[in-house]
Amino acid sequence: MVRSHEISLAALRACLLASLVVPILGTAPECAGQVKRAKTLERDSVIAAAREIMGMQTYCALITVDSSGGPHARTMNPFPPEKDMTVWIATNSRSRKAREIQHNPRVCLYYADHNKASGYVAITGKAVLVDDMNEKLKRKRGYWDQAFPDWKYLLLIKVVPEKLEVLNYKRGMLNDTITWSAPSVTFGEEEAR
Repeated sequence: MVRSHEISLAALRACLLASLVVPILGTAPECAGQVKRAKTLERDSVIAAAREIMGMQTYCALITVDSSGGPHARTMNPFPPEKDMTVWIATNSRSRKAREIQHNPRVCLYYADHNKASGYVAITGKAVLVDDMNEKLKRKRGYWDQAFPDWKYLLLIKVVPEKLEVLNYKRGMLNDTITWSAPSVTFGEEEAR
């Protein structure tokens, strides 16, 4: 059975080959459209595969960097990713992670399902500390009243993605057999890698 992303990659390869073999003609407009469509389909399939893994998880790891450059990981209960793959998390404003984000906003979110061997998602990006009551009310969770009495120390972390990597075994989205690089999307660019 041929998958849609395989058809798109075949079209992309054919267009690239045609532009190398027949440089006099240049890239035909229909090839340019196929290249763009293949990149969009690939990007969309990588993001869809990531959403599937993320949707199966209640928790993820948030990795921050301390003042000496050392990584710190902890378990978090994230909100589902937004349309642009931004992820929100609640924390205590007095926490170590909040201090580390103030000094270095570069973070990584890691979602994995090792029990079912579904795969993993790693999102690297910049974290923004948000102390806005409207944002808090929009995302209110039941346990917050107990964990954050009067919401005095409740703070939101907004993780804005820069790069997303995913392995999704069910979808056949696997790492490169030579470099072991996982399929990825770089945000702000038009292409999946």
